[in-house]
Amino acid sequence: MPAPADHLWMHFTRMANADAAPVIVRGEGAYIWDDRGKRYLDGLAGLFVNQLGHGREDLAAVAAQQASTLAFFPLWSYAHPSAIELADKLASLAPGDLDRVFFTSGGSEAVESAWKLAKNYFKLTGRPMKHKVISRAIAYHGTTHGALSITGLPPLKAQFEPLVPSTFRVPNTNQYRAPIHADDPEAFGRWAADQIAVAIEQEGPETVAAVFLEPVQNAGGCFPPPPGYFQRVREICDEYDVLLVSDEVICAFGRLGTMFGAERYGYQPDIITCAKGLTSGYAPLGAMIASERLFEPFAQPGAMFAHGYTFGGHPVATAVGLPNLEIFEREGVLEHVRANEGAFRATLEGLLDLPIVGDVRGDGYFYGIELVKDKGTRETFDDDESERLLRGYLSGALFEAGLYCRADDRGDPVIQLSPPLICDQSHFDEIGQILRGVLSEAGSRL
Repeated sequence: MPAPADHLWMHFTRMANADAAPVIVRGEGAYIWDDRGKRYLDGLAGLFVNQLGHGREDLAAVAAQQASTLAFFPLWSYAHPSAIELADKLASLAPGDLDRVFFTSGGSEAVESAWKLAKNYFKLTGRPMKHKVISRAIAYHGTTHGALSITGLPPLKAQFEPLVPSTFRVPNTNQYRAPIHADDPEAFGRWAADQIAVAIEQEGPETVAAVFLEPVQNAGGCFPPPPGYFQRVREICDEYDVLLVSDEVICAFGRLGTMFGAERYGYQPDIITCAKGLTSGYAPLGAMIASERLFEPFAQPGAMFAHGYTFGGHPVATAVGLPNLEIFEREGVLEHVRANEGAFRATLEGLLDLPIVGDVRGDGYFYGIELVKDKGTRETFDDDESERLLRGYLSGALFEAGLYCRADDRGDPVIQLSPPLICDQSHFDEIGQILRGVLSEAGSRL
């Protein structure tokens, strides 16, 4: 087999070292194997994607059957059965009146679609100046130009600027490093939510179209919302006539123990963006799910949402999506996550005795472990130290020890864990054992 770097340009990869990139050839259940035959626990579900585990022949068979029947047809003024059926299923599962499903190829496209819909909707309803977007610091919302503009990670954006203007950042919900009300989660949540109102006022309510928020913010290491946070955000959006977009590319489809993350925290969005777990990775698919209110202007004679993607709602992908969701119900996947999330948390919190582990946070099967230089003062690592810690040691050591996960420094250094939703205590124990050994060694090296 040729070396990976011979011709393959990998994503988010330092290509100078790409010849050493592992080559993954097979998956089964919660495990993957490389081309040397070594097994690893998939502690990240691929990339927050593989909810039902690897190697499901039932989903593969559906894909093969659909490809042999109708491999491709666009949704541009035409429809096909699997897209109709999956849209109907998603509308029945989504909270409230979110019953209009616009398919994309993935998550960045779903976010892009939501921003375009928000701007288009306000133009059609007589408020053409409402076009700006508010999102949170350090939050990641995708790589296309619009989605990257909404993203709150300056290092990811700098090399692609100028980006789409009119996006603004507010504080995130990192309770561990709260700048105010650090010992009162409810007060901190109220303060963080109120910063959205401050930003809307500063920009002018007549110019702000939408707020994009993840139920649990991914980048920075899994920030759950404080109590009451989303309820206050909903009040603010209603007060200023701003759309609340719940970016659930990661958090939907069981990752938090509910079908949609908004259900976990009890708020009603105007739009949900989703992807990843929609097919458990067996085919690429995303979706923007919008409220009936937002759809209505486009249902008028002569109106059209002039937006779409060639592969959005691909017949094979939508055909896989429907049985994927049916398996959730038939095999009690959501119930399994809710029954076991406490054990997962407890296993990871068992690592808090290590000097390098500052915080363990998250919900469901979605956790971040923040690493610190000094546990007492919560001092973090500088850029050089973080580079040596994460890329110089941890990433390779964890993988060599048999655990695939993410060591990330978008924000303070963290290890992220998001295993397949089929995992149980035996997998949690394996994750905990590997983490303890590698993090103990990391601490001694420091």
